[in-house]
Amino acid sequence: MVDTDTMLPELAQLQQLIDTAPPELQVELLASIPHMAERLPLYGLALGNRSASVPAVVLVGGIHGLERIGTQVVLAYLQTLLNRLPWDLCLQHTLAHCCIYFIPLVNPAGMANGWRANGNSVDLMRNAPVECTEGAAWLVGGQRISRTIPWHRGRSDKMEAESQAVTDFIQHELFNRPFSLVLDCHSGFGTTDRLWFPYAKSRREPIAHLAEMYRLRELLFQTYPHQNYIFEPQSQHYLCHGDLWDYLYDLSLTHNTTMLPLTLEMGSWNWVRKNPFQLLSSLGMFHPVKPHRVRRVLRSHLILINFLINSTMSYQNWLPQVNRPQLQAQARAIWY
Repeated sequence: MVDTDTMLPELAQLQQLIDTAPPELQVELLASIPHMAERLPLYGLALGNRSASVPAVVLVGGIHGLERIGTQVVLAYLQTLLNRLPWDLCLQHTLAHCCIYFIPLVNPAGMANGWRANGNSVDLMRNAPVECTEGAAWLVGGQRISRTIPWHRGRSDKMEAESQAVTDFIQHELFNRPFSLVLDCHSGFGTTDRLWFPYAKSRREPIAHLAEMYRLRELLFQTYPHQNYIFEPQSQHYLCHGDLWDYLYDLSLTHNTTMLPLTLEMGSWNWVRKNPFQLLSSLGMFHPVKPHRVRRVLRSHLILINFLINSTMSYQNWLPQVNRPQLQAQARAIWY
């Protein structure tokens, strides 16, 4: 076992889950990230059936080091599944027909530093080889002026180790499957929780699976009419270069698969409104801080994640077939 006494708390929690997990949890070291005089692990975990014939869900957190609550949401859900695994027949059935992947902490060096960026001062959500087609937001949309300015894109000819590790993992585990959903957990935008989907690179060009995204939104709102998520393309708010999920989604189109990536953007301004003193720290803009609010956030997204897993397992029952043009038109009417 690794000594967790002096570790980053989220990494220590992840390491403890790995060390005490049942054999059903499969663990892969995706990368070893330099940080000061040590190297920090970037793990990919799997529960369930890894056969390419079944669908999969991927839960991602910690791409931005300041947004620790994203990692904590993923870890809380992983812990819930591990605790249910010995007794829950429904979960055992799910895992026989689906695979659930976890990449809980993509940016361990950034989180250890208290930075949004990684240890090389690169914003991992601006780092993929994707160019915005309509004019990205100045600076916020990604820049290569200086690494001392936030939102640096990194080198144009090589992705950062963390971005490359996630890219390789997603391609290897998802692109040979019939269907998959990805939920990437972030915080820091607005007062309402949002579910964003590609593109971030274009406001005019919708994704090829717009009808599928609209149908998934419809399914969520019909099944849970009292939920409070806003479901929309990211481009409705800002455009940026180098979005990782734009890049991976476009790569998926060259394979015989359907991969639908979602970003959960937790509305951290609501936490600040309730506790303005959070503004005195950089973490406070992106994290609930108060223990009871952290617990509330960890509870609040359980229904969403369960819904996404059930939707993935049952994808053949809801993916649009003959009515795709109609759904496409309805989606364009509300989003474009």
